[in-house]
Amino acid sequence: MYAVVETGGKQYRVAAGDTLHVEMLPVEKGQEYAFEKVLLVADGDKLSVGRPTVAGAKVVADVLDHVRGEKVIAFKMRRREGYHRTIGHRQELTVVKIKNIVV
Repeated sequence: MYAVVETGGKQYRVAAGDTLHVEMLPVEKGQEYAFEKVLLVADGDKLSVGRPTVAGAKVVADVLDHVRGEKVIAFKMRRREGYHRTIGHRQELTVVKIKNIVV
């Protein structure tokens, strides 16, 4: 059984027991979080596609940790003008472990 959930403007294919890094969630470490925006649920041969979400479906996960992602470097330059800037960014992420999918 797997599901497709949307969080932070991105879509993730998840199954029970999966661990993934998602955009920062407003939940304390060690608590439970339910993803309400479930776009698709597949259970063997049965496939439920939401319009836009599957009614009554949710994915329950445990929040393991809050971390920062890899550093991304943006370098801007205009040739022959002496202009160059280096900008770095690290995204705040939440590590979650999927417990189960409720339909």
